[in-house]
Amino acid sequence: MPKNFAITGVAGYVAPRHLKAIKDTENRLLAALDPHDSVGMMDQYFPNARFFTEYERFDRHLEKLKREGVDQKIHYLSICSPNYLHDAHIRMALRIGADAICEKPLVLNPWNLDALAELEAETGRCVYTILQFRVHPTLLVYKKQLEQESLHDKHEIELTYITSRGHWYLSSWKGNPERSGGLATNIGVHFFDMLIWLFGDVEHSEVHYVDSQKIGGFLELERARVRWFLSIDYETLPETAKENNLRTFRSMIIDGQEIEFSGGFTELHTKIYQETLQGRGFVIDDTRPAIQLVCDIRGVEPIGIQHHSHPFLKN
Repeated sequence: MPKNFAITGVAGYVAPRHLKAIKDTENRLLAALDPHDSVGMMDQYFPNARFFTEYERFDRHLEKLKREGVDQKIHYLSICSPNYLHDAHIRMALRIGADAICEKPLVLNPWNLDALAELEAETGRCVYTILQFRVHPTLLVYKKQLEQESLHDKHEIELTYITSRGHWYLSSWKGNPERSGGLATNIGVHFFDMLIWLFGDVEHSEVHYVDSQKIGGFLELERARVRWFLSIDYETLPETAKENNLRTFRSMIIDGQEIEFSGGFTELHTKIYQETLQGRGFVIDDTRPAIQLVCDIRGVEPIGIQHHSHPFLKN
């Protein structure tokens, strides 16, 4: 029997991936929320879904559906709203008796996870999140290779992610650290989750440089030493990327060898939805180490460029 979904942040960048996943898994979207009304793309997926621009009316509608019986109640709330609203929207999902499927980062601070875990226990509902790199085919193969190695092996890693953005970015909620968590959280948390998932817990962390458009540092994990660099500044793109009219550059070099995982993203949200609907989704404890790390990164002063800094920082 199809499940009933609602969604918050439906006008946002990532929302179409969730709409596609809901449709691909043969479920129904009954209601959507966004303060912005540029949501015509909903017609491609769920033209009959109710749409709200006010949280209060959306909330009231979901409560009304809850009282109309099992055929109408919301089973899952997909959360694509700005990062600082995730916690509140997850709480709304649990309150109406729904499970939450929330975009990264699940929350901004690790102590928010503890409160949500308590609410899970009180309501009997579940909080799921999107950790797309954990279902990427290339990375799944690589993880199996790592499992065959000695646990004492330490890999040397250079992680680079540049997603050049226009002036709008810093003027939006994304450019406000109190709302987005800053660059390491907003564009980096799923990379940090991937690294911890592959190479083990954080043993040591340094931030070498940070400004409004770029940040870089060093991580020591159980099985890896990582030089990392994140940027939204077009000028930090390699010349080869600029020559090919690319605005995004993603690279992970492990022991001098490039691991190619740039493609294969179009179906990852659908895969995660399939797993979540079978009770095998990513839960609070899965996301905790990366949330703790980005919180720690946000709270420290950069120590300056070091001999072991990322090459893009040195240059």
